[in-house]
Amino acid sequence: MINVLIPLAQGCEELEAVTLIDLLRRSGIHVVTAGLDDQPVIASRGTCLIPDTSLDKVAQQEFNMVVLPGGLLGANNLNSDPRIHDLLKRTAERGNITAAICAAPTILANAGLLEGKHATGYPGFLDKLNLPTTTLRDEAVVVDGRVVTSKGPGTAMDFALTLIEILMGKEVRNKVENELQRPS
Repeated sequence: MINVLIPLAQGCEELEAVTLIDLLRRSGIHVVTAGLDDQPVIASRGTCLIPDTSLDKVAQQEFNMVVLPGGLLGANNLNSDPRIHDLLKRTAERGNITAAICAAPTILANAGLLEGKHATGYPGFLDKLNLPTTTLRDEAVVVDGRVVTSKGPGTAMDFALTLIEILMGKEVRNKVENELQRPS
């Protein structure tokens, strides 16, 4: 079974978080959402999200992928938590995938995971960081090896479908996408 962890922090972007959770689960991937504590998460637009568990309870488990939703406050809260940096580094060291959208690619950068990579994120966020070995791309989704990044709320569906394709293959991605009735 493929296991994916989506950490949820106060102020996360709910459109990104819910789109990722929903589409990955539609594909048959086992998704675990984990709050930074045991409290409900109030997302950036006031939506209340109830994580499956707390980060402390799953931080030592191995996941095939760790995906970080954005939202400025949510990304800042994830970025200021050393458990997240440790989790991302261990995930990468094991050869598993790290992924982030919107403001959250800054967390990958701060964990040292964008060195020598191509990446994207919400305009202006990665540009502010000193990333001399990272090539910033103006694309909806950028896949560079075991690191996947995306721009923002409007690219969340493309991002989730790309993650499905990476983990489950093109056939499963196409099945999920066809069921969504997205225009061609």
